[in-house]
Amino acid sequence: MRPLLHCDTGFFMLELLRKYRSPLLVVFLIIFALLVYSSRLRKQPETTLFEKTILQLASPLQRGFDFSTARLGGIWSHYLWLVDAREENDRLLHENRRLRTHLDQVREFQLENRRLRTLLKLRRQLPLPTLAARVVAEDATSLFQTVIIDRGLDDGLREGLAVVAPEGVVGRIIRCSPRQSRVLLITDASSAIAVLVQRSRARAVGRGRGATLTLDFALAQEDIVTGDRIITSGNGGIFPKGLTIGTVSLAEVNTLDLFQTVVVKPAVNFSRLEEVLVLLDQSS
Repeated sequence: MRPLLHCDTGFFMLELLRKYRSPLLVVFLIIFALLVYSSRLRKQPETTLFEKTILQLASPLQRGFDFSTARLGGIWSHYLWLVDAREENDRLLHENRRLRTHLDQVREFQLENRRLRTLLKLRRQLPLPTLAARVVAEDATSLFQTVIIDRGLDDGLREGLAVVAPEGVVGRIIRCSPRQSRVLLITDASSAIAVLVQRSRARAVGRGRGATLTLDFALAQEDIVTGDRIITSGNGGIFPKGLTIGTVSLAEVNTLDLFQTVVVKPAVNFSRLEEVLVLLDQSS
């Protein structure tokens, strides 16, 4: 019922305007003339009684007209201010995104520079010439623990070369193409490294077990405890002596067994590996 009433009211107003449009137009013209005439009278130094009467009659109309004009002017100014504010807000949002992107790039450059400085420090400590490389891919399956680096035959690499990071041993190259090489990680099941318990000098063979390593042939009488640091022994001709492998996370001795059970946590976080060093031959 309310929409019908609203339509009836609108229709009634239109009919009323059509019916009395001539008188309404005359009244509007009279009011407009009074406003114009009164505005001119305000500027005269002296006014007659008739003119004062005109001013008094037109004063409420003039105040209403001034108020409406000021109100419309305020609304228009507010609208223009909102348009300017929106444009300024869009500009600031765009500038903020640009600056955040630039800041992210600067932070990434800083982190990369820090990693490269650490890599350079390791390079100076190694007894062999080295070649820096970036990790560009990881093995997508769980069958092998390997990564791909962006150096290959064209850079003087070959199969069997050792790969290290500032934290410790990464693995060795097993495949080479002209511009890329595949590195077998020390955590792969087919990887085996001659190692040494740094504290007690006990010898064993580190073998990959997916996320960790185990020490094969670690005799039960050897002094190996949790927290011991495991390093390369230098035997085998691939890794120089003294490179970090990891730390012992479990050491158990069964009196009935000849060897003890030792689990080693790798020093390198392979999921975050980005830059490595390849140990070259002395003649390279």
